Amino acid sequence: MGQQNSGRKIGRFNFVELKNSAEKSIRCCTYDTHECFSRRLCNGTYTDELFSQCYFNQPGMATDEQAKSWEKVVEAVHKAGGAIIVQLEHAGALSQGNRFESNKLAPSAVQPQGEQLAFYGGEGAFPMPVEATKKDIENVIQGFVNAADRAKSAGFDGVEIHGANGYLLDEFLTDYTNQRTDEYGGSLSNRVRLLVEVSSAVRQAVGENFIVGIRISQGKVNDYEYKWAGKEEEAKVIFQQLGQSRLDYIHVTEYEAWQPAFPDSSRQSLTELAKKYGNITVMANGHLEDPSKASQMVEHCTADIITLGKGALANHNWPVKVKNDELLAIFDQEKILRPNATIKDFELVD
Repeated sequence: MGQQNSGRKIGRFNFVELKNSAEKSIRCCTYDTHECFSRRLCNGTYTDELFSQCYFNQPGMATDEQAKSWEKVVEAVHKAGGAIIVQLEHAGALSQGNRFESNKLAPSAVQPQGEQLAFYGGEGAFPMPVEATKKDIENVIQGFVNAADRAKSAGFDGVEIHGANGYLLDEFLTDYTNQRTDEYGGSLSNRVRLLVEVSSAVRQAVGENFIVGIRISQGKVNDYEYKWAGKEEEAKVIFQQLGQSRLDYIHVTEYEAWQPAFPDSSRQSLTELAKKYGNITVMANGHLEDPSKASQMVEHCTADIITLGKGALANHNWPVKVKNDELLAIFDQEKILRPNATIKDFELVD
């Protein structure tokens, strides 16, 4: 049998550290799951009743009524001795279903790459977005602030700002989707500006005794292989500026978290670069359901905490299984990962 010790602290919370019989250490929290874990992240809630919604039937934090509806969820997590963080998202040009606005908002009127995601209810090319005005940008910032305030009032222990995967904040950060010529476009310092302003504004609104983090990636849901053109120098600017924005952590997601961020120039992973330049707690996400991969990230100090998505959905008691060296279930996306409430054939009982 393994041991369980306190691990990395974020805000006032300790994240669990597990050791299995081989004395492999893993500090972990869950992502997109709801059982048996001591720390949770709830993903993808839209922030306002304007352009932020990503798909129809997406949960939101845009109204007091929505915030109120989360209270039972938060209460259940707290009753089980856990903490819960909600992720706040603005879909930007990659919105595939918005009941408030028909147009899609982006830093620039640039056609998104790829096609809409079928499991979010979309098909065909993404529509051409409209360029955000200064007033739109102000509304985006205020939307994140208001959503964070509502999350705090609903009892959440923190919020995670979604700055990754091709959605609005990442669109401002990305060179080919941001063609602006004002203070939000052009140089990297300008392109990261909105992420910094949102982070700082949210912190100012919720105060110090509340967790605020941000999710960052290179790849996007519509452009998996994208890499920052400036490589480590670009990573340095991004992580330094985010690290100075009064955030508690940076949540780095890559397809495989341990792989080099820029294989042709460095062996360091993106999480390593975040730790090197951000000077705050770094979470790693990306195919870390394999305990050996997860433990390496922590033991080699390339990440402070690992987060799980598919592995946690397939194994709701993943930490217990790992601690006891039990066999892990294989993830089956048809049975587990579909963001809708339709009943599937295999769920019907004869």
